[in-house]
Amino acid sequence: MEIQATSSPTNQLSELNPDLRSVQIQDFEDKLQDRVVGQGRAVRRMSDLFQIYQAGMTVPGRPIGNLLFLGPTGSGKTRLVEAAAEVLFGDSNAYVKIDCGEFQHSHEIAKLVGSPPGYLGHRETQPALTQEALDRFHTDQMKLTLVLFDEIEKASDSLWKLLLGILDKATLTLGDNRRVDFSKCIIVMTSNLGGGEISRMMMGTGLGFATAQQKYDSPETDDFVYRTALDSAKRKFSPEFMNRIDKVIVFRPLKAEHLSKILDIELSYVQQRILNSQSDNKFVFHCSEAAREFLLKEGTDPQYGARPLKRTIERHIVFPLANLTATKQIGLGDFIKVDYRSHSNRLVFLKAREGAIIHAPAVQTVSVESTAAQVAVPTTADAAAEEKPYVFPYSKLKVQ
Repeated sequence: MEIQATSSPTNQLSELNPDLRSVQIQDFEDKLQDRVVGQGRAVRRMSDLFQIYQAGMTVPGRPIGNLLFLGPTGSGKTRLVEAAAEVLFGDSNAYVKIDCGEFQHSHEIAKLVGSPPGYLGHRETQPALTQEALDRFHTDQMKLTLVLFDEIEKASDSLWKLLLGILDKATLTLGDNRRVDFSKCIIVMTSNLGGGEISRMMMGTGLGFATAQQKYDSPETDDFVYRTALDSAKRKFSPEFMNRIDKVIVFRPLKAEHLSKILDIELSYVQQRILNSQSDNKFVFHCSEAAREFLLKEGTDPQYGARPLKRTIERHIVFPLANLTATKQIGLGDFIKVDYRSHSNRLVFLKAREGAIIHAPAVQTVSVESTAAQVAVPTTADAAAEEKPYVFPYSKLKVQ
């Protein structure tokens, strides 16, 4: 078919804006930004791939995208895939995950593709990468699969060779000669290669007497981080493997301000768990600024990223609240304020009795969205700040 483009003198050409985002793509990116803190480049790249998929401009016979995530542990590499699954499908587990630490020996590849006929028990070996496994999260509106190969550097060379055909031609042949199509997949591989060097540099070595903020924000630091991670990957993986990757994205270590935002996100997840639980004692809690500083101090480690913060929340917030609920000290509709006592160096839990009046200034609220409930949580409770009382809206707490 021959296509001709004609223009007349009366028709003026207008310049288009290729940077303009559709409402759906912008909403997807904004929701990822809310869930993944401090990794704007990785979020934009994921939204770019989603834009290509939505526009129907994917390359035929190839995956939608092949991404390699590099960087220190706890910087959000796996979390970005979980967040994308949560935004697209409403479930953070709606993706195919291959833990590469389980494939350190070549014979273990049979768990992915199955054993060929003739091997003892080949019918009992159910492959993990079947077409049914890839398609099980598809919906009528979204026929897209996220495939994660976690900590790819720990796998045997046999797995990397197996990936060559997937990354290039989007096909995999199983042990029984069935074909698996990866053309509707975004393939993400994560690795901690170069993470140790990056963390050591960010913690105070490598750029003379510059301050930590100057090191983090300088172009020299940005280039150093990227080159360090990329060189480590090139030393580890073969050239033909690296040549099939569309984009190498380096995750940078998280700063204090990032960890503070992550703390708010994790606390909101704990609140969601409480409101979505099967327990009859659904309640609302709020951490004071002093309590937040205590959690950040206890759960912050530049070498390990955000993971220690999650463990700190479980130890100092979730376990005590679970004990208080089990011993009936917390009831339905209670408002619990978590505060910090410096003389004992611990958190204390204060309850406003059901139906009690809480004095507060002009209350700024934080909305906790949930399928089971939606409630506004007051962020301050200073009784002396204003004479007007604030009654906590227990009636908005819906119990299933």
